Amino acid sequence: MSQPLSDLLVLSLEQAVAAPHLTCRMADAGARVIKLERADGAGDFARGYDQHAHGMSSYFVWLNRGKESLAIDIKNPEDVALLHRLLAKADVWVQNLAPGAMERAGLGSETLRKTYPRLITVDISGYGEAGPPYDTMKAYDLLVQAESGLTSITGSPEEPGRVGVSICDLTTGLNAYTAVLEALIERGKTGKGTGVKASLFASMADWLSSPLIAYEQSDVIWPRNALRHPLMCPYGAFSSNDGAKTLVACQAEREWVRFCEHVLQDKGFASHPQAETNVIRVANRAFVEGKIEAVTSRISREEFHTRLRKADIAFGAVNTMPELSAHGALRRITVGTPNGDIAFPAPPAIRGAARDDYGPAPAYDQHGPKIREEFSA
Repeated sequence: MSQPLSDLLVLSLEQAVAAPHLTCRMADAGARVIKLERADGAGDFARGYDQHAHGMSSYFVWLNRGKESLAIDIKNPEDVALLHRLLAKADVWVQNLAPGAMERAGLGSETLRKTYPRLITVDISGYGEAGPPYDTMKAYDLLVQAESGLTSITGSPEEPGRVGVSICDLTTGLNAYTAVLEALIERGKTGKGTGVKASLFASMADWLSSPLIAYEQSDVIWPRNALRHPLMCPYGAFSSNDGAKTLVACQAEREWVRFCEHVLQDKGFASHPQAETNVIRVANRAFVEGKIEAVTSRISREEFHTRLRKADIAFGAVNTMPELSAHGALRRITVGTPNGDIAFPAPPAIRGAARDDYGPAPAYDQHGPKIREEFSA
């Protein structure tokens, strides 16, 4: 099946997660993505994150499917000449090296767009153009989770918590992907490329708009509530008699009435003075949750879920990785690696028919000789 980006050439001097996430989505959509890796024998340091995917990094295999790998030294004149031959044919240039590194190498995005007017350039950074001291700060995902304030609303009341995946990196990759698609549409109208900039900090600050507005406009600081919603009750996890937890969400008073009638089997509790509205329940959270836990902890998870379905209450099991692995809603794709095939979750959006024809994750410099011959002087 023809893919929408199949006529595009993308060059990406990338490492870690954010930029590879962007170019992975482009490769999924049919673009030819040449991943430029450091000519030091190791390449993208994400290759060494772990060895869980047949001896390869799980992050690397996931985010680098369908790409070609070319080891290149941007301080070597011959490699720089090769890079310019590639750029002359490229549609999109992506880089996420340290701020200023590309400019010092004579490969800054503004310079490249002057030389190659149709080129769309993408610069991914930690803090954008905030200036000192942020322009010299490392911007690993967890550092940005902390710096942005995300950790202040995650975790438990006793301690801030980390979102368990690289949410700042991954969000930045998706934001950049959206902007690149917009830039491609714009180029179709004007014939000229444009510059795209995306940062981890800006990506996370955007997602923190609601708690920031609450603070700036109402002097309200969202609490860390573990598996509880800060503004709704009951909206949290409750145990059944086997210790398994189920997350329950009541977002309307009519749901609360049904919850009391069918789950708690105490319809009158819905109008208890300490529980009759959501605002009152939030103020008396310990009392309300204690009542719920006293009921749910005496019944099985199956019975708990049966009552929730009867009441038409939203809920979800608090699952582990083994349970995700066997989940009935999990769609998978199979991707090749130099060490064997790996199956993992499919891209979340389905455009047309679902597919399973994604390219393999490359070995280091696997395509180097072929690319050098193809783009020889």
